[in-house]
Amino acid sequence: MTMTAQAGVGQNARPFIHGPEEAAVLEALRSGQYNHSGITDEFETRIARFLGVADTVAVASGTTALHIALLAAGVGPGHEVIVPSFTFCATVQAVLAVGARPRFIEVNPRTLCVESQEVLDALTSHTRAVLPVLYGGRAVDLTDAQPTLAERCISIVEDAAHAFGSHQGTRRVGATGALTCFSFGPIKNLTCGLGGMLVPRTPQEADICRRLRGLGIVESPARRAKTTTYTVDGFGLRAQMSSLNAAIGIAQLAHFPQAEAKRRALWRAYSAALQDVPGLALIDVDVDRSVPHLCAVRVLHDRDRVFHTLRERGIGVGTHYPPNHLQPAFAQWRRPLPVTEQVGREIMTLPFHQHLTDTDITRVADELRQALTQGTAR
Repeated sequence: MTMTAQAGVGQNARPFIHGPEEAAVLEALRSGQYNHSGITDEFETRIARFLGVADTVAVASGTTALHIALLAAGVGPGHEVIVPSFTFCATVQAVLAVGARPRFIEVNPRTLCVESQEVLDALTSHTRAVLPVLYGGRAVDLTDAQPTLAERCISIVEDAAHAFGSHQGTRRVGATGALTCFSFGPIKNLTCGLGGMLVPRTPQEADICRRLRGLGIVESPARRAKTTTYTVDGFGLRAQMSSLNAAIGIAQLAHFPQAEAKRRALWRAYSAALQDVPGLALIDVDVDRSVPHLCAVRVLHDRDRVFHTLRERGIGVGTHYPPNHLQPAFAQWRRPLPVTEQVGREIMTLPFHQHLTDTDITRVADELRQALTQGTAR
C-alpha cells in the first residue's frame, strides 16, 4: 500500500524561504525594472564581498553560467572538454552548446568527484578545458594537475552548482583562481528562484562574460539608458539575471550563515544515524569544509528495490545522477567507465532540505535500514 507523503521527508529537496524574500520581490516589482537593474548589480557586489573576490557576473541560470564560461575560456568547435560522466546532463549540454566534445572521465567512488590523475590521463592534443563538478558541495582540488594544465593553456571551469559557500582550504569556492560557475536555482544552497553566477579570473574576462550575457552589447544597461546608440561587437545571449531574482538572492544571502549551519547539521545527523548500516556507503562531502547540497549514499545491493520501497513508504529518495556517457544524446562520446557505471547502479539521494528535523532524519534512517534488511532476509 502506498503511504501518503509526509511533510518534510516526502520531498527529496525543497526551497527554504527565510521571510524577507517576499518583501524584497515586491519592492523590485514596484521599481518597474524587471531586467538587469541596480538590484542585480548590488547582488553581484554582495556575492563578491562574501566570496572575497574582485567581481562576479550574474546570469539567468547555472547552465547559462557554464555556457558563457566556456565561451569566455575560448572553448569551441574542435576542442575537447574533460568532464565527469557522473553529473547532471546540463554540464554536458553546456559543452555541446559551444560546439566542443565531452571527454568523459571517472570519479572517485568515495566522493563522486574527479581527481588530478584521471584528468591528466585523459588529456589529448584537443583538450581546451577541464570541467570538474563539485558533487554534493565538495571542493575539487586539482593542484597536482595545474602545472601541466597551465603549461598547455587548458582552463579549469568549475561546475560549482552544488557548492556555494563551501571552502577549499581557507578560501571559499569561487576564490581559488578557477573560472567558477554557481547555480542559484530553486533548491540550491542559496536560491534566487532561478539564476546563476560566474566568478571571472580577470577584469578582461569579466567584460567578456558581461557582453556574452547581454547580446554582445558593449555598454552596460545603465550607460545605454543615457545614450542614443549602442555597440554590438560579437556574439551574445539574452542571459541576464532579472532584478526579481536578484532581490531574492540578496535576501537569502543575509541569512546564509543559518543555511550553512543547518545543512551541515543535517548531513552530520544522517552520518551518525547511518553509521554501521550494512550494504550502504555514505558519499563523503568533506562536511567540515563544505555546505552540503545533498546527502547521497550508494546502495551496494538491489538499489532499485530499495528505492521503490522507500518511495512507497513516503520517503522522497532520488537518484542524482544517471551517468551521461550512457545517454542516447551523448552516445558518440561513450567510453568504458566501469566505476561510474557501478555508481550509477547504486546511487540514491536522501531527503535533504532545511525544513527537515532530527526526527525526520531518524525516520528516514530507520526506513532505509528496514528496506535494506528486508532485502537481506529474502
